[in-house]
Amino acid sequence: MMAKLVGRSANVRLEGLQKVFGKETLAVDIAEMLIPAGEFVTLLGPSGCGKTTTLKLIAGLERPSSGAIYFGDQRVTDVAPGSRDIAMVFQNYALYPHMTVRANLEYGLKKHHVARTERDRRITWASEVLQLERLLQRKPRELSGGQQQRVALGRAMVREPKAFLLDEPLSNLDARLRLLMRAELIRLHHTIDTTMIYVTHDQVEAMSMSQRIAVMRDGRVQQYDKPEVIYRYPSSRFVASFIGSPGINLYEGDLVSREGTLRLVAPGVDLPLTGPIVERLSEPAATRVTLGIRPEDVLLHLEGGPADALVGRVTVVESLGPETIVTLETTLGDVTTRVRPRDCICLTPRQVIPSSDRVRRPMRSRHFGRRWRAYRRSFTRPFRGSHGRCVCGGCRLRQLQMRQSWWRRAACARSATVLSACCCRSISWASASMAFRSVPSPPPRWSARLR
Repeated sequence: MMAKLVGRSANVRLEGLQKVFGKETLAVDIAEMLIPAGEFVTLLGPSGCGKTTTLKLIAGLERPSSGAIYFGDQRVTDVAPGSRDIAMVFQNYALYPHMTVRANLEYGLKKHHVARTERDRRITWASEVLQLERLLQRKPRELSGGQQQRVALGRAMVREPKAFLLDEPLSNLDARLRLLMRAELIRLHHTIDTTMIYVTHDQVEAMSMSQRIAVMRDGRVQQYDKPEVIYRYPSSRFVASFIGSPGINLYEGDLVSREGTLRLVAPGVDLPLTGPIVERLSEPAATRVTLGIRPEDVLLHLEGGPADALVGRVTVVESLGPETIVTLETTLGDVTTRVRPRDCICLTPRQVIPSSDRVRRPMRSRHFGRRWRAYRRSFTRPFRGSHGRCVCGGCRLRQLQMRQSWWRRAACARSATVLSACCCRSISWASASMAFRSVPSPPPRWSARLR
């Protein structure tokens, strides 16, 4: 079966393909593009760049204004969609809700009058590859999002087409399920070795799954190459800024040759360029250039760095677990860098600016003493307060106000800490504060209703 599938896979070639909506709206303009047989190719770009329209042109759902589409050596520009021998997976799965999983898988085969024994063979094979054996008698409403996506893939697989067309099939899934389905798609492609054309706006999906990426903008292909080539050697400023998370650092300046080296000169900055950059700029066509630096190529030093290093102030720190994203403010502009745990920098207390979100403790005064101990013991009691958000992140809560008379005397016209209690009756400190007024009314009793 595998040899048969490999033999059926065909390359897809686009020549002078254009699609114009109305009189002036140019949606697609591709001079030439070849998708080799058996490769996983992704059409990547922002919304409105023409990637989905290109996929519809290949599938035959849209007629091109000009140009030609070839599957192998066969011209299919005017061939009906049902006769192109392709399978398409849509963003919303498009499963029949009143049919079981098995009925959804074999519906297309019945329409093409495939023999029953052949249908059984293909459904058995697809269900084994996608792990759907125990779900064949269920209906779509009884499946999770990932299982429905696998059924949609299986319905395309049983067709044994020349090419798979996938239009953002993972966009409706949550983050964890998207990671699992990405691995499933990679495993599926290695198993069936059929041409796959994938459409997405997520550059992480494109970089992780594709063998080639076509970066599109305004209907045109900006760069078509392997993922690592696009990442390291982008062909334009748009490609450089679109690929990579966090984004590349871009700075404009003038090229100046001084002391046998090329230097980037900008207001307040005079940086020497390294060897690989100098080799690419051995004969610069212009003196005004844009310097691009990936975040992982920026090194941080607290002290003892190179003499020509930029001095900056840390403005944003984003901890992501395996790495930390640090943004600095320099004379060249904002610089973003990626710091790995092995390269982490330990700051002393004097080097860290205290955050305004630090925990505030209740102020001690001459009125505390015994009442402070009673206050600490009262943590397990219910309270009355205004509705808020749980600082422990686990449940809804009631933001609480300390309203006993001793607290009024101790914190009269002062800042008092607001407490938070979750449904498990645990107390957390919140970084909010409020002022209490002294009132002559008798102190209320402790009472609350936890949600």
